[in-house]
Amino acid sequence: MLACPHKDIVVKLKMAKMEWKNQILPILPPRLQHIFAALSGQAAEELEEIRLRSGKALMIHSHRGESFVGLSGVTGSFSQAVIVTAAELQAVLLAVVEYSLYARDEELRRGYLALPGGHRAGFVGRVVSEESRVKLLRDISGISIRIARAVKGAGEALLPQLYCSRLQRVYHTLLVSAPQAGKTTMLRDLARLFSDGDPAKGRPGLKVGIVDERSELAGCYLGVPQLDVGMRSDVLDGCPKAEGMMMLVRSMSPQLLVTDELGRAEDARAVEEAVNTGASILATVHGHCLADLMKRPSIAYLLQQTLFERIIFLSRRRGPGTVEEIYGGETVKNRLKAEASGHVF
Repeated sequence: MLACPHKDIVVKLKMAKMEWKNQILPILPPRLQHIFAALSGQAAEELEEIRLRSGKALMIHSHRGESFVGLSGVTGSFSQAVIVTAAELQAVLLAVVEYSLYARDEELRRGYLALPGGHRAGFVGRVVSEESRVKLLRDISGISIRIARAVKGAGEALLPQLYCSRLQRVYHTLLVSAPQAGKTTMLRDLARLFSDGDPAKGRPGLKVGIVDERSELAGCYLGVPQLDVGMRSDVLDGCPKAEGMMMLVRSMSPQLLVTDELGRAEDARAVEEAVNTGASILATVHGHCLADLMKRPSIAYLLQQTLFERIIFLSRRRGPGTVEEIYGGETVKNRLKAEASGHVF
């Protein structure tokens, strides 16, 4: 295991700015606008998600957990929570699509829509299928509004572990964590840092290609990144990872390819092919530990081939972005061999 730059690295998500209000309040119906306009303090600073479910209590989520929301703000009592109506859900949907469902039907079919500012609205409801594929999403019964926050500086402490000054390239790196443990925030900031570079410290800016399949990394709205991912970054928004990586290699000659949440077999094949072109890979995957990754054949294959030179495990133990372990690729390979032979590593 490689040494961590500090005992623990924690992404600080307490953000003083309330920019999300200017971008989110306009899509909410009057009653909900009033409630969230008045939201202040820690609840507003640390807000990660607004959960709207038809006929159910209004809830918000942060890294501290979930809370009910009443007319007077956050409450610990379900009985005091506002009950969201079907009409309010419909109002949010129409505001998000700018009163033209047809214009954004393709995005809605995927279950989410990008919002100004890099935020995202996810939807559930009645699925209309055609030939075993989702054709439409109708009769919306729930909406999750995810608040996007770029935390600049989150990845700085990891740079010495991930950048090879002699070769002037990024090590092939995999960030691993459970959901909402800071891996996307860390990935976004690392993309920005490598893209902008720091010539004073001997780290030139790199051409970075970002495949943002779910519009979470760059937070593109109408194709334009809403979050800072660096001056030399090129973003493919809403594109499947495997196809997007090859598109960027062919069209933009990136030195670093960045993508979120690997998992499918085609993702693994694309990573392997991209590595062979000379581009570095910086990616994430869901998981708590090495054993979790080995249960996923495509990820297990990449680890066994030692394609990743750095594997970093994150947690929420001291807040999102806590770095628990940093492994070199060969260390992981040796550990897998030891476990397979029944030896304690």
